[in-house]
Amino acid sequence: MHGLMQDRPLLISSLIEHAATFHPHTEIVSRLPEGTVHRTDWLGVCMRSRQVANALKGLGIQQGDRVGTLAWNSYRHLALYYGVSGSGAVLHTVNPRLFPEQIDYIINHAEDRVLFFDITFAPLVEQLAPQLKSVQAFIAMTDRAHMPAINVPNLLCFDELMDAQSTDYTWPEFDEKSASSLCYTSGTTGNPKGVLYSHRSTLLHTLMELAPDTFGISSAETLMLIVPMFHANAWGAPYAAAMVGAKLVLPGPHLDGESVYNLMHDEKVTFSQGVPTVWMMLFQHLDKNPQLDPRTLGVKRIGIGGAAVSRAVLERFESQFGAEVVQGWGMTETSPIGVISKLLPKHAGVDPEELVKVKLKQGRGVWGVDLKIVDADGRALPWDGVAFGSLYVRGPWIASGYYRGEGGSVLDEDGFFPTGDVATIDPDGYLQLVDRAKDVIKSGGEWISSIDVENAAASHPDVAESAVIGVSHPKWQERPLLLVVRRPGTSVSPQALMEHLGARIAKWWLPDEVLFVDALPHTATGKLLKTKLREQYRDHQLPTA
Repeated sequence: MHGLMQDRPLLISSLIEHAATFHPHTEIVSRLPEGTVHRTDWLGVCMRSRQVANALKGLGIQQGDRVGTLAWNSYRHLALYYGVSGSGAVLHTVNPRLFPEQIDYIINHAEDRVLFFDITFAPLVEQLAPQLKSVQAFIAMTDRAHMPAINVPNLLCFDELMDAQSTDYTWPEFDEKSASSLCYTSGTTGNPKGVLYSHRSTLLHTLMELAPDTFGISSAETLMLIVPMFHANAWGAPYAAAMVGAKLVLPGPHLDGESVYNLMHDEKVTFSQGVPTVWMMLFQHLDKNPQLDPRTLGVKRIGIGGAAVSRAVLERFESQFGAEVVQGWGMTETSPIGVISKLLPKHAGVDPEELVKVKLKQGRGVWGVDLKIVDADGRALPWDGVAFGSLYVRGPWIASGYYRGEGGSVLDEDGFFPTGDVATIDPDGYLQLVDRAKDVIKSGGEWISSIDVENAAASHPDVAESAVIGVSHPKWQERPLLLVVRRPGTSVSPQALMEHLGARIAKWWLPDEVLFVDALPHTATGKLLKTKLREQYRDHQLPTA
């Protein structure tokens, strides 16, 4: 027997129409690549997204065609989020921080028919255009006055193209399982692989993002979206903001500490999401300007993902900003919410030191995401906070495979996706990453968590950033090498760092050597690029060897 409920498909177009109907005058603020601040509202974005849909129709784009973007966070990109997917085409947000060869590969692999780009990337587009065989039109996301003088075929001006379109458009209805957007993994090894989201998966993910036990976004929020719109659908925030009509603040390419602080101040931001590297730049700005008081900003919550949160970052946001840190774990393949770190009622009155340990865990599973950890033989491990193994996930917004079948069948026999992470899960369901499977250090038959050692090093006040890799050892197979970037103006010694670590980690986890470097390499999404470090130090001779 079926229920007697109306069967309406879960489509992304419903979000923008809801925002325009019930929150028409809530602001969308953008700092554009041109340097100006642009203001519109949800009604304005809805009208623009309808014009996008009409323009795509005029360009011959049909349902299922891929439409690429090389763009920062702005109202124009937001209109593409809705206009492309809402019309039935597939929005392919290209990460401009990838190597040009990777960008060339993924645009051709996706067979994008149109490429929208911010003027920041005009030289890159001119360089790549001859190799992009499927792209039939290049659209610069600017006005006529700022059109780039580049030699690419069928170059169009975004504002002119949109202004010529009608704002009347009836969003089509189709199967909610239809593809809505496409993101490629950062591809630290091999070619990037495409993750193809559906309208249904996106809407279900959006509903969970609003829950108080996740990010708790509401219409009272002013959300500054620092996480890029080209990275895992900006963690789903553009959709969540529309569902509740929250004010959005979009910083464009202006992610330096001063710009972020000023925009937070001017727009009275209450919640912001970003990766740790951006927050480090914000802290550096505050260090250079001690007269600034971040508590006056009124920021209530900071969302952090993409890399583990260190104790130093957690405590600085709590003490200096008076803000709650909401850590999360996920990946492009999980849309990306997997687990979110929120406290339980049982934690009221818990010893502060013990509470910090809970807060530093990646978080608890949310509805819709099943978790399991398994040993090398695939046997499920207990949730005791001690046993650690390979992490697998399953759910309605978790990838079932990669675009065009790249990588073959990836799910296990129970339909779980292998994340490539090693983790523990405690009796309360809090997941803590031990390492990436490829990054864990195997020493004398035991595993050392590079993440734990890095977090311990980062808690030293003179350490700006740290990385730990395993280096070959004749007796122990591998031993940890600690690479450290000092904070400007400091001179911490290896001996002082070892003493600091000795009070925080097991003795046999202590690095065999500490090296100071000027900078550490990062992936296109801001994570430490350990493949490059392992290659660089492949033949390094440890003093203990």
